[in-house]
Amino acid sequence: MSKQLEGRVALVTGASRGLGASVARALAREGAHVIATARTEGGLTELDDVIKAEGGSCTLVPVDIRDFDALDRLGAAIFERWKRLDILIGNAGVLGKLTPMAHAEPRVWDEVMAVNVTANYRLIRSLDVLLRQSDAGRAVFVTSGLARRCWAYWGPYSISKAALEAMVKTYAAEVATTALRVNCFSPGATRTRMRATAMPGEDPMSLPHPDEVAAQLVIMCSSDFTDNGGVWKYEPAGLFKQA
Repeated sequence: MSKQLEGRVALVTGASRGLGASVARALAREGAHVIATARTEGGLTELDDVIKAEGGSCTLVPVDIRDFDALDRLGAAIFERWKRLDILIGNAGVLGKLTPMAHAEPRVWDEVMAVNVTANYRLIRSLDVLLRQSDAGRAVFVTSGLARRCWAYWGPYSISKAALEAMVKTYAAEVATTALRVNCFSPGATRTRMRATAMPGEDPMSLPHPDEVAAQLVIMCSSDFTDNGGVWKYEPAGLFKQA
């Protein structure tokens, strides 16, 4: 039986755990060769073991997403080996520190913006030409409902996700006449370490597992998914496009 993403090459950032690991596994199960990046080498190794045990294939790239020169080198390496990139999942993100805006430390602000915004810009800069070489390139960036809700004390995180959405919509408008499609995906409350850090009193078992959420994100990587510039949200009943 042919798989939905057979022969596709997919890059997933923040792939060592949580939603990133689930997306990487799901893409591999659908036949994509996954380029998995993260800072945590141990988590990447575990991911590699699982993907191979399930019959998939992947390439591990231990890298700090804030090493922007390394992201440029990654683009060059992908071109050297595959000449194209079919799928980009910009998943890596950090929460920062929940605090009043006036108390936000500059180093925390800088880290959140570097990981959640600038790193994704550098990925676009490095990988755009490769995504355009695909016959049906797909780029999906993980956002948050807090890009719009803007709760008190979540300033750096909310602001970074709002900036990410503006960047993705701009990029989508620029590629509208090409075969490349660019969107945001909002996973909502998911059973991840980041969620547990932000909401320590919450019962994690009341939240969907990252595998459930990842399955909907993978739908957005198909050549049949032709929306461009949208913000799509996980819902138990199926993908939901936000207005």
